[in-house]
Order: sequence, then structure tokens, then C-alpha cells
Amino acid sequence: MTHRRMFLAAAAAGAILDGTAAIAQPPQYRVGWIAPGTMAEGLPILDALRDGLRGLGYVESRNLIIDARWGDHSGPRVESLAADLVAAAPQVIVALGPTAMAVRRATTTLPVVFAFSGDPVQAGLVANFAQPGGNLTGISFLALELVGKRIELLKAAMPGARRIAIVASAQHPGDQAERHASEAAAKAMGLEIEYFEAAGSAQLDRALEAIQKSRCDAVVMFPIQSIISNSARIAAWSIRNRIPAVSGWGQFAEEGNLMSYGAAMRESFQRIATFVDRILKGAKPAELPVELPLHIELVINLEAARRLGLAVPRSVILRADKVIE
Repeated sequence: MTHRRMFLAAAAAGAILDGTAAIAQPPQYRVGWIAPGTMAEGLPILDALRDGLRGLGYVESRNLIIDARWGDHSGPRVESLAADLVAAAPQVIVALGPTAMAVRRATTTLPVVFAFSGDPVQAGLVANFAQPGGNLTGISFLALELVGKRIELLKAAMPGARRIAIVASAQHPGDQAERHASEAAAKAMGLEIEYFEAAGSAQLDRALEAIQKSRCDAVVMFPIQSIISNSARIAAWSIRNRIPAVSGWGQFAEEGNLMSYGAAMRESFQRIATFVDRILKGAKPAELPVELPLHIELVINLEAARRLGLAVPRSVILRADKVIE
């Protein structure tokens, strides 16, 4: 009997230890995340990715770890973080904007899913949209037809506008094509266009100063990192100088500018989760076509319009997916 009790006690203890060991096991999946900006700027879209993954059965602290790195708008820091993240060997890395190129330089084998505002082919990230051909795939926000639509919406909101400033970066893959599309769309509407370069924050400052001195009635800013990350500062400049500004991501309007028309970002990053899921289940990035956003949204900031002294026609407001009062 004594031996039986000892055996049962030992078995029970073993079961407890086995259970503890099982609980202590690290999550099965590890996903890297790298963004060029700050945590405060990027957390909403990281949360969108989390929501997308949760809907697919991946829950942090249960079966998932997300190893997030933030570049704080420093190119050298992004390069260092990319190398460190690759060395940590997650099963897949999600890379935002220009960080995708840094990760690409750090690895040619580890799977990478990007969210890229420009042309991933021109950037050297993939061979083509249908067959990426390497270790990267994802979503590209480049859509030339949206450029003309932004100008059209701006013209509808400001019927008296005659001269429009375009702010972009010649260094950003795809911006040259967007510039040509902008010029064609503006010409078709009888508008004059003046181009201003803004590859980084310093150039953005100079561009804003030059636009202030120009005869431009409004400004269309391409949705690139150096612009979107400065949305609030651009809004303050816009209100101060009574020069309405529009761009492509909802954040631009939400942070005080007149209007944005482009990809629904939260939905797009939830979509990124499906790429991650398929790769974790064995798919290869080379076989997953690069996608364009499924849904486009118009966001209008009526508070900004009032501060600009602009009465946005009701016909334009009714087209908006989101109106900020």
C-alpha cells in the first residue's frame, strides 16, 4: 500500500510538472515587426495587424510573440534594427515602408511581408506583382488612378482653385509615375501644377516655405513617410497660411489637414495578417502575389475646412467615408 501511495504521488507530481512545463513553453509563432517611425505613430496599425492575426487564431501570450522594432525616423537605426531582427530569426517579418529595403539587404531567405507606399518592383523588392520571386511579398499602396481622384476632389472642394502644388520625392520608387499622372490629371481639369521636392524633413521645410511664397491655391502631398509622419506639422502650416492640403492616408486628415483619399489603412493591415498566416502555414513569399488595397476611403476634416475659411460643398461631404467635425 505504501508503495502504491508513493507511486500515485509521484505520478501526480509528474503530471503537475508536465503541466507546468507545457504552460512555460514559449509561443509557437514569432513574428517580427519593423517600422520607420515612432511607436506612437505606428501603434494603431500594429494593433490592426494584431486584430487581423487574432481573427485567424493567433493570440499574443498564448501562441504568438510579436517582436516590434521602431526606427524613430533614423536611417542608420533602421539598418541596425533590421540586422538585429533578422538575427533574432522570427518565422516572418512584417516591414513597413522603407524598412522593407533595409530588411531585404539583411536577408534573402527569411520571409518578409511588406506594406509599401511605392512601387515594389522599382524598389527591387520583388520581380513583379504576380510572381514576386524572392523572399518578399505584401501590399503596395501605389495606385496612379488615385492621384487624379485626389486632385478632382480638391477641385470640387475648392472650385476657385487654379494653381496646385505637388509635393513628392524623386527618390521614392513610383513617385515619378505619380507625378506624371498628377500633371496629366491637372491639365485635364485646367489646373496649373508646380512641383516641390521633399525627400526628408529638411526638404519638407524648404518645400513648405517655397509653397508659401508661390501662387499656389492648395497642395497635394504624396503619401510617403516623410510627409505622413509630419501630418500635424503640415496641418499647422496649412491653417496658418490658408493653403489647404490633401494626401492619401486617413491619418493626414485626422491630424488636422483638409482631406485624404487613399487606402483604408486599418483594413489593409488586417489584410497583411493573411499573408503572415499563409507563410506560417508553409506558403512561400515568392508564390504569393503582391496585392493592392481592397478598399479606398475619403476622409474630410470639416474643422480644418472652417479654420481655412473653406466651405466644402455638400456634394463632396456626402461622398466621404469619414467626416471629422
